[in-house]
Amino acid sequence: MIIPALVLFFSFHTLPVLQGIFYSFTNFKGYGNWDFIGFQNYINIFQDDRAYNAYFFTFKFAIVSTVLVNVISLIIALGLNAKIKFKKTLRGIYFMPNILSILIVGFIFNYIFAVFIPDIAENIGLTALTTSILGSRDYAWVAIVIVAVWQAAAFNTILYLAGLATVPHDLYEASSLDGASTWQNFWHVTFPLIAPFFTINMVLAMKNFLMVFDHIVALTGGGPGRSTQSISLLIYEDGFAGGQFALQSANAVIYFVIIVTISIFQIRILQKREVQL
Repeated sequence: MIIPALVLFFSFHTLPVLQGIFYSFTNFKGYGNWDFIGFQNYINIFQDDRAYNAYFFTFKFAIVSTVLVNVISLIIALGLNAKIKFKKTLRGIYFMPNILSILIVGFIFNYIFAVFIPDIAENIGLTALTTSILGSRDYAWVAIVIVAVWQAAAFNTILYLAGLATVPHDLYEASSLDGASTWQNFWHVTFPLIAPFFTINMVLAMKNFLMVFDHIVALTGGGPGRSTQSISLLIYEDGFAGGQFALQSANAVIYFVIIVTISIFQIRILQKREVQL
C-alpha cells in the first residue's frame, strides 16, 4: 500500500534532489551539453559577492524574524490563554493570517507600504514616511520582516496555546499560595513546561525564514538593487533565468547543508535547556 506513495515521493522529491547534486559537479546551463568540472562550482560560490550579500541578508532577516515571531506569539498565546471573553473567536481571528496565500498577503502589504502609508503620511505632514520604505536599500528588509512576522505569528501562537493547555492549573494555585509574582509564575512554572513547544517553534521558524522567497517576490523582488535578495531568490533567478543552473545547484546543496546543520544545532542546544529547566 505504501509503494505508490514511495514512488511519488521519490519521483518528485528524492530524484530532483539527486539530479541537483549531480549537476552541481558539471557546467550544465539548464539546456544543451555539459561536462564534469568537479568542485569548481563550489569554489566559485565562495568567491561570489552576490552570494555573500544574499547570505548576509538572509541570516539577518531570519534571526530578527525568528526572535520577534516567538516573542510576539508567546505574548499573544499567554493573553489568549487568560480568562477573557470571546477566547475561541479571538483564536480563530489570530490564526487567519496563516491560511492566506503568502503572495496575496505580500501584494496587499506592497500596496500598503507603497501607496497607503505614504498618502496618509503626506496628509498629516509626516515627511519621514511620504516615501515608500520598499524603495530604501537600508530599510526595505524591515518591511519584509513586518509582513513575515505578522503571518508566521499565527501558526506559532497555535503551538504555544497547545503547550499552555498542558500546564496543570494546580501548579499556579500552589505558586500563588507561595506568593509568586506573575513573572515568577511564567519563568519558573509556565516556560519550563512549554519548553518543548518553544524548541519546535524556534527550529521551524528559523528554517522557514531561512527559506524566505514569496514575501520578497511580492514586496521587493529582491530590490532595490539586490539589497533584499535571499538565497532562495538568488538560486531561482540566476539558476533558471541567468544560465547558472549548475552553479546555483551547488549553492542549493551548500544551503541545504547549512539549514540542516543549524536545525540540528538548535535542537541539541534547546533540548539541553529543556533538561536543565
